[in-house]
Amino acid sequence: MTTARAQGKARTRQLFLDAAARLFADRGFHAVSIGELGTAVGVSGPALYRHFPSKEAMLEEILLGTSEFLLHGGTAIVVATHASDRELLDELIDFHLTFALAHRDVIRVQDRELGTLPKAANRQVRKLQRQYLDLWAEVVGRIRPEIEKADRQVMMHAVFGLLNSTAHNTVAGSANERAILATAARCVLLGG
Repeated sequence: MTTARAQGKARTRQLFLDAAARLFADRGFHAVSIGELGTAVGVSGPALYRHFPSKEAMLEEILLGTSEFLLHGGTAIVVATHASDRELLDELIDFHLTFALAHRDVIRVQDRELGTLPKAANRQVRKLQRQYLDLWAEVVGRIRPEIEKADRQVMMHAVFGLLNSTAHNTVAGSANERAILATAARCVLLGG
């Protein structure tokens, strides 16, 4: 059973991570101070150290946590029962789009700050990303066995770039953004 204090601490920790993602995405990791992170959450900057050993640990948790979330979520989808591999692919697209639309800042941090991570954490993030890409590529390979593995991987990078473009989309208010991106991803993966 989780205590109210533990729940409050977890909420504050998540507020710090959300604020860090927003600030790191907008201004860059090195341009953001501990004080600014505290102000964004409504506490003193040093309060951050009750939740994280350093600002670098926050960046690592954002990027590593995201890669773990995507791989675990994608794996859960792949092992679930589906009527067809196309239905499975649609569910993977929907899962990734839900993430991309809700976490635009995290995608921008990934694009901008992956190289800032310590080498071991960077390698771990890249390993998780490769595993996630391979999940998708395997499904596409079952649907389109005529496509070579290397070509499927190129397709997957293109599709992730497309789906993650939500982080860089400056067009506000498109009611059709999700449908457009899902259709474009299907077109790339399924061919025409």
